Amino acid sequence: MSVINATNDITSIVHHPSRRRSPIAARIRDRLVRVMLFLSALLSIAITFTIIFVLFRETFRFFAMDGVSVGKFLGSAKWSPLFSGEIGIWPLVAGTLLVTAVAMIVALPLGLVTAVYLSEYAPRKVRSTLKPTLEILAGIPTVVYGYFALTVITPGLKFFHEGFNVFNAFSAGLAVGILCLPTVCSLSEDALHAVPRSLRDAAYGLGGTRFDVATKVVVPAALSGLVSAFLLAIARAIGETMIVALAAGATARMTMDPRNEIQTMTGWMVQMALGDASHEGMEYYSMYAVAAVLFVLTFSLTVLGNVVRKRFREAYE
Repeated sequence: MSVINATNDITSIVHHPSRRRSPIAARIRDRLVRVMLFLSALLSIAITFTIIFVLFRETFRFFAMDGVSVGKFLGSAKWSPLFSGEIGIWPLVAGTLLVTAVAMIVALPLGLVTAVYLSEYAPRKVRSTLKPTLEILAGIPTVVYGYFALTVITPGLKFFHEGFNVFNAFSAGLAVGILCLPTVCSLSEDALHAVPRSLRDAAYGLGGTRFDVATKVVVPAALSGLVSAFLLAIARAIGETMIVALAAGATARMTMDPRNEIQTMTGWMVQMALGDASHEGMEYYSMYAVAAVLFVLTFSLTVLGNVVRKRFREAYE
């Protein structure tokens, strides 16, 4: 009966040309879709290059001001443009790297272990429930993490050790680590899950345990994806703004002690964006120079991630 109905439908279309799909209209629709897709891609590229152009234009304006030079910017270890005119970038870089280091000590091991559990040990129902739950953490606004660090993590740290300041790098780093944990876990689990089942079966056939298969077969096979996930998390931590602005403090200093108050590059940018400095002064334009350094760091990590992914990528048939 269904064959007869299908035959009748085809016959009706043949005898009624108006119901046929017009080739000209189809070509026009295809061209319109292509043009829209091309314009969307072109718009994204144009926005990216516009941001880069504005960033470096204002950075060059900063270095063209009196008393400002690349030598002072890169050769000094003091940062205080508002008061003494010191423009050494290294205290801000040191603070950023200190918070990032604390965050990665938390996020990378926990994220990798969780990813291995979800990929190799967890039942399917547990995996389908736990993974979306972890990814919910990525949807929480970063300002919430900042207040959580300030009102929960810092008092907890001071309870165990009185040496922690109210604003400190360790508290901010822990909050940033919690923020980056879903990124590391999700991307690492995807990389591990993409390893072919045949490799696991071969390792089991040789007498390997589940732990042996996970650590000696699956993780090495997914190395390029894991490294990319780690580098993305590091770039995310370097560029984090609200958490460090709220919990890390506003004192730029060269220190390796996470108990101290520090200031990161993004923290300084927030301070200048609040309007405390004149928009024509050296202090304000220093924000663009700091942003340029931040851009170079994150861009370098992106390029490094692409190189590592191509270098260690495994192709399976």
